[in-house]
Amino acid sequence: MHGGQQLRLFNAHHDEYGFQPIVVFDGEGRFAAAVLRPAKRPKGVEIRGHLRRLVRAIRAHWPRVEILVRADGHYGVPEVIALCRTMDVRFILGVPTSTRLRQHVVGLEAQVAARYAAEPGADKVRRFADFYDGAATWSRTERIIARVETGGQGTDARFIVTDLAGRSKALYETVYCRRGSAENHIKAWKTHLAADRTSCTRAVANQFRLFLHAGPYWLLWGLRTAMPKRSDWRVAQFDTLRLRLIKIAARVVEMRTQIRVHLPTASPAQVILRLVLGRIPRLAT
Repeated sequence: MHGGQQLRLFNAHHDEYGFQPIVVFDGEGRFAAAVLRPAKRPKGVEIRGHLRRLVRAIRAHWPRVEILVRADGHYGVPEVIALCRTMDVRFILGVPTSTRLRQHVVGLEAQVAARYAAEPGADKVRRFADFYDGAATWSRTERIIARVETGGQGTDARFIVTDLAGRSKALYETVYCRRGSAENHIKAWKTHLAADRTSCTRAVANQFRLFLHAGPYWLLWGLRTAMPKRSDWRVAQFDTLRLRLIKIAARVVEMRTQIRVHLPTASPAQVILRLVLGRIPRLAT
């Protein structure tokens, strides 16, 4: 890892077995780490403890890497913000809407509503503002970005807190809202690779399950990135790769010095299979 790269920490969805992973991907979607925590809404002290462990583990391997924590509203608590500042970690976090925050955008809400009313054909009108404020429990005031939007369902205001520099609109839409990409990484890891099977009664056993599922994620991620850049295979979901390129009939012949795998000649993916087989040594290195 070079200093210019970033690792992003995402909170995976609730699972039914009593454990929930915090998953770490880098900016390209490569799996870096996963740590279990109890599958309940965590308090600020619990989040701080898990994040501290993750940050220390990451920097033990990549000491110069830049880390960005991007998460929803229940991470926007003073313990997490203070930890990020202490450990030199960038952050962009959702903040629960409050009466105090709404006071900063009363005028903007009226402007956006009036603009929407003046444009009958508009789907919605969205505007941004930023200001400095802080909850009573925060150690200092922080930069708050407000997104105010009016549409057919009325007016809605959302808030985020960040230490990143830049324009409000870009930080909200390009950086914060890219949490959707993280959800896709989590979906590939949990749903397509069954990594959500944390059904053991001991946390250590479930943590080992996460470790085992990291291998298939890396292999399929590498397989996809080895595809031609403009092909549909380059953006295929992991279950598509598994069903069309891996889970197919084959004849395996064991020899003294090698193992030969004879693939079916009627396979509709012969061309891409030939390409992938030629690039397997590159994936291994």
